[in-house]
This record gives sequence, structure tokens and C-alpha cells, in this order.
Amino acid sequence: MKTTDLRGKTAIVGVGLGGLPGVLNAAPNRSSMEIQTEAVHHALADAGLKSSDVDGLFTGSSHAFMPALSTAEYLGIRPKISDTTMIGGSSFIGHLLPAAMALQYGLCDVALICYGSNQGSGFGKLKSMSEPQTYEAPYDPRHPISSYALAAARHMYQFGTRREDLAEVAVAARRWAQLNPLAFARDDLTIEQVMASRMVNDPLSILDCCLVTDGGGALVLVRSERAKDFPKPPVYMLGTAMAHWHRQISSMPDLTVTAAAESGPRAFAMAGLKPADVDVVELYDAFTINTILFLEDLGFCAKGEGGAFVCNGRIAPGGSLPVNTNGGGLSCCHPGMYGTFLLIEAVQQLRGEAGARQVDNAHIALCHGNGGVLSSQVTALLGDASAL
Repeated sequence: MKTTDLRGKTAIVGVGLGGLPGVLNAAPNRSSMEIQTEAVHHALADAGLKSSDVDGLFTGSSHAFMPALSTAEYLGIRPKISDTTMIGGSSFIGHLLPAAMALQYGLCDVALICYGSNQGSGFGKLKSMSEPQTYEAPYDPRHPISSYALAAARHMYQFGTRREDLAEVAVAARRWAQLNPLAFARDDLTIEQVMASRMVNDPLSILDCCLVTDGGGALVLVRSERAKDFPKPPVYMLGTAMAHWHRQISSMPDLTVTAAAESGPRAFAMAGLKPADVDVVELYDAFTINTILFLEDLGFCAKGEGGAFVCNGRIAPGGSLPVNTNGGGLSCCHPGMYGTFLLIEAVQQLRGEAGARQVDNAHIALCHGNGGVLSSQVTALLGDASAL
């Protein structure tokens, strides 16, 4: 079997959110599992299914040691196959490929990808979810911000990227969030405010950094031949690929080039598409530099041109390339790991369900997940029926 044989063979037929304003407000006493379960129930209802229909489970956790066992027990399901591959925030986009393979080979019939966290209200904003890095811990970096600040500083030095360019990313995300009733941060935001905000790790200010919130997300997948049997328009997986080149930032081969430069071309090849075919882009924006790096590495602009590319509202509402249309990790939510929310927003856009933030004529969406410190990179291309 070639990777291209999986193109269009898997459909997302249900999505759900939990723990966000307007879904069910986060409360201090809610556990990560309760938030995740809320998202799962919404996703199953969206697909017109019951929890007992699920026989494939793909999940991860920022704190649970055996998340598949805990999740299955809590939901009362008995999966035939489960996967808890953990590569950071990109894990859940990474789960698309094994879920598609499991469905294609008949190892399961209904696959569930899910995640939930109470990081904002529960286990603390400053608690790290990562083990200390052997060669970096003695220097006491502010993990993970110091690593991303290092990449941002190098990009600025090497290509002349400005702090104003980083601020453009934050402002664009906020403008999208203002169109999303579920977003946590919806106040007005200007480039001047980003520039004047408290410096956290030079050159990144507090408004260059993602939120720390509660939240959960879930997706239900089936084989494509069943896709039209469900209530909502199916969204098809057209291509996906993963790559990782390092774990700790000091081992990153080039601070200005991420493994998205590998995962992106392979995902596009599997889908038979190119960047110009993409209508909406959902990028893991844990920090403002991420958006610039990924736009370059995924081929939307040349290396070093990302700062100029995002200027003048190009990625904001009304711009030529809609990016992070729910507000992203910078303004919508970021409950420790963000990957599921990229996929859910893409599905809603391709279904035409995004309300005031809906992108006109959205048929192809790119989702790109990031894990660790610019470490794991996973790219996925989704499409509606017209893309098959």
C-alpha cells in the first residue's frame, strides 16, 4: 500500500468541543477527564452515534500515565485498537494516520480522537508538562518559552524580522477570535499594545505567547464509504505526514527551519495538492514565531519572508490567506496541547458552520501541529466532497 492509497479513504463525521465559553464554562472543580468527556459526547452527538459504537481510541494526555485505559474506562467503551503516541501538541493530528490505517484495514469501524485538559483552572499555569532536558536544565531556561524565544531571535537576526511582524500574528489571531463566541480572549488588540506588553523572554512578550486555558476536543472518523450515512457533511483526510528532527532546542539543526519543511511536502504529495490550493490554514501558534516559521516551511512564502508576509492583515479576516480562523492558541484557547482544535476548526470551516468567521468557498484546509519545542511537526490536508 502506498500513502496515496489512503487519500480520501477516511472521513471525519463528528466533532465536539468541551470546557470552552459557550460550550460549558470551565469550572475549577472540573477534571481533565470531565472536560474531555464533554467534548466526546458533543462529537458523538454531532455524528449521531453512541459511545458504544466506538471501537478505536486515539488519545493522549498531559498528565495521565495510561490515557487510553483511563479514557476507555470512563467512557464505558471497549476499543479493539488504541494508540496513545505522545509527541506533544501535534499528537492528535498525528493520530489521523494510524486511525485511517486502522479503519482501512478493518481493525475498527468508528475511531475516536480526543483530548481534554484543565490546565487553566486545575494543575496550574506555571507547571511544566515536560521532563527536564539533560543538556539545558543546568541553565534553568523558562521552559518552553526560552526555546521559542531563541528561534525568534535567530530569525530576527538572520532575516531582519521585526517585533512588529510578530505582533501582526497576535493581532490577526485576536481579530479572528473576536468573530468566535467560544474564544477566551476577545478584547481589542493593536500592534502597539503587543509591542508595549510585558517582556517574558526577549524578544517574546506576554502577548506573543499562547493562552493557558481549560479545553477539550474530539473527532469521530469512519471509512469514507460510510460517510454519507451520517447527519453532517463529511470532511475527508486527503494527506498527512509527520517529521521530527530533535527533542531539545539545543539539538535543532537550524533554528529557522522546522521539520514542517519535510512533513508539509509529503502531506501535499499524498493529497496531490500544493499551497496555492489551500483555502484556509490552521497552524499551531503556541508563540507568534510559530506562524511565521510554518508559513515559510509549508511553502506559503519563501524562507525569511514570513515576517513581511503576515503584515498588513494578510492572515487576518479579510486578508488573502485566512490563518487560525478560530483565534488560535494565541486568542481562542490553549489547554496544554492544541492539536485537536486545529482539526475541529478546519472541519467547521469546510462544513460552512463557522458563523461570522466563515471563510467563503472553503473546500481545502491545511492543519499543522507542533509538539515539544518546535520538535514534532505533523501536517494534514482535509477537504470536502468536492476535493475527492
